[in-house]
Amino acid sequence: MPLHPQAREYVARHPSPLGAGPGGPDPEQIGRIRAHDPFTLHRGTLTRLAFVRDESAAGVPIRVYRADRGDRALPVVVYFHGGGWVFGSVKRSDAIGRDLAVRTGAVVVSVDYRLAPEHRFPAAADDAWAVVRDIFARPAFYQCDGGVAVAGESAGGNIAAVAAWQARDAGLRLAHQALVCPVLDAAMDTGSYTEFAEGFGLDAADMAWFRDQYAPGVDAADPRLSPLRLPDVAGLAPATVVTAGCDVLRDEGERYGQRLAEAGVPVQTRRFEGAVHPFFGLPGLFEQAVEAREYVADRLREALGAGIQKAGAL
Repeated sequence: MPLHPQAREYVARHPSPLGAGPGGPDPEQIGRIRAHDPFTLHRGTLTRLAFVRDESAAGVPIRVYRADRGDRALPVVVYFHGGGWVFGSVKRSDAIGRDLAVRTGAVVVSVDYRLAPEHRFPAAADDAWAVVRDIFARPAFYQCDGGVAVAGESAGGNIAAVAAWQARDAGLRLAHQALVCPVLDAAMDTGSYTEFAEGFGLDAADMAWFRDQYAPGVDAADPRLSPLRLPDVAGLAPATVVTAGCDVLRDEGERYGQRLAEAGVPVQTRRFEGAVHPFFGLPGLFEQAVEAREYVADRLREALGAGIQKAGAL
């Protein structure tokens, strides 16, 4: 599959998200990568919103975004950032939190879940589930009208998918799950892992390092790590799955969409041909990111009801 020209340029400049030698970053290097974001200018505009506030949900730091000035209850989209369970933060994801609030018209709750290797599996998944439960338990605090969706990118897509099956099993009805280039199977044995193992911006070796920071020695069949291995996916929330055509994670995302469809779960799976793994989070570098964000937002708005609409920038 040919790379999109913008993806080809990106890969030439950024061959790996780790920027370290064999064995991956050491603790000091991890700290430096967390502190310095080379893509700040490419993550999108920090759109001015009517309401942005840092809060806590069940002890987990969150940032709440709302695009309009009204006091009426709205649906909530719970967003989980990417970063291989090791990197990323609400601060680094500020632009996409604001963008989602504008594009969906919903309240967006961005979650600062704990990071590995300081906090290993299932810390990130536990934090995600704690926030989702808190929104259902305290809807008035979030100005939530009862409609709740989860969304996440990469490792954030992993914990969003885990939260979706935990919600089903707890009897909490999610309106939607939107998973962007998600990590769904820790076995890392799909065809796309072979096809794109090296030279596409996220190597198979990079993913192995991320997995080993978060979940060393954990059984790949544990659905809290590998949602694709969940024995029964019937009754899960309707889904949108976005994949990048040149990404080691492509096949597991598309297989998840296929499993949902086979179980009767409403799902749309869309591949962005020629794209590489981080495209969605970098609209300043990838034109396809803007198209993908609007697609995801359209799906979320449709799922969350006619009561919300795309907000205008303030």
